[in-house]
Amino acid sequence: MHIEEISIVNFKNILEVKAEFSPKLNCFIGKNGAGKTNMLDAIYYLSFCKSFFNATDQLNINHEENFFMLNGNYSRMESKETINCGLQKGQKKQFKRNTKVYKKLQEHIGLLPLVMITPSDVNLILGGSDERRKFMDGVISQYNQTYLDDLLKYNRALMQRNNLLKQFASDRYFDEELLGIWDDQLVEYGTRIHEERTRFVEKLIPVFQRYYNYISGGNEVVELVHQSDLYESNLEALLKFSLQKDRAVQYTTVGIHKDDLLLNIGDYPIKKLGSQGQKKTYLVALKLAQFEFIKEISGINPILLLDDIFDKLDQHRVEQIVTAVAGEQFGQIFLTDTNREHLDTIIKKMDADHRIFKVENGKVELAQ
Repeated sequence: MHIEEISIVNFKNILEVKAEFSPKLNCFIGKNGAGKTNMLDAIYYLSFCKSFFNATDQLNINHEENFFMLNGNYSRMESKETINCGLQKGQKKQFKRNTKVYKKLQEHIGLLPLVMITPSDVNLILGGSDERRKFMDGVISQYNQTYLDDLLKYNRALMQRNNLLKQFASDRYFDEELLGIWDDQLVEYGTRIHEERTRFVEKLIPVFQRYYNYISGGNEVVELVHQSDLYESNLEALLKFSLQKDRAVQYTTVGIHKDDLLLNIGDYPIKKLGSQGQKKTYLVALKLAQFEFIKEISGINPILLLDDIFDKLDQHRVEQIVTAVAGEQFGQIFLTDTNREHLDTIIKKMDADHRIFKVENGKVELAQ
């Protein structure tokens, strides 16, 4: 699968761009702030119905305009797909597949699998457990629609239960039967979510370790550990055991919304002991494992977006990453760089059909 061309209007600092892409390697070169990352984010948006960077859709509209539009033409499993997205200030965004409007945006997730590697991925290491849960959920949702549906229903039930706990404390009464309605939903959806996360991490670990060893030269031991309350007991029992505590603090203290993915190097968290190069290698290996996992499950080669990923890596690790993604198991790749000489070295190493785009002040043109 690959994106053949994209049309962008008023998306961040990109006022109007139309670009045709190589099915293999596409490079955006320009200074920091020129709009290279915004080009990648537009491609990401067409896959996930949202920006990688801005949780609020309105922030993606150019500040001098009142709407943005994205249109992508894809080749997917020997068929053509046209995806269109439009958003006007103060209105709800609209997503279309082949001119047909989606009733629910979640129906689109997984149609155009994509993996993005960016410097902000360091939040997986430095941020809280919610960042790592989002990573697990984002990967699994690309190939499992039921999981995404369960996750949405779990979060709704969790919000209702928390609201009820606050209401009980405020009104100084308690209705266990009423609370039990939401407990039942948390148990139903949370149990399935836990089982799927467990399967995902178990399958991801060996692939991740293989990529890390390949990039690093095999000099370091790394591991992923799925941490969850549900390894200690079933969720129904956990909710009953924590009921008095939940009433005291007025929110739900146990469940899959407390899960974490521990990222270790040796016997310690990489957050504490890893160098910048080790952290970068860890994240790249994790995302390449994500790529391989999605490909195996979906049977489709995801699009790979590499945003300024070679900074803070030694030459050996850069060459190993380039060699890895140059293989036949990877399909269409987009990467950004500020250094043309550096970029030419990477292109030569990959030896693939490619296009280079010069990006300057939100304008994009094919480079020589």
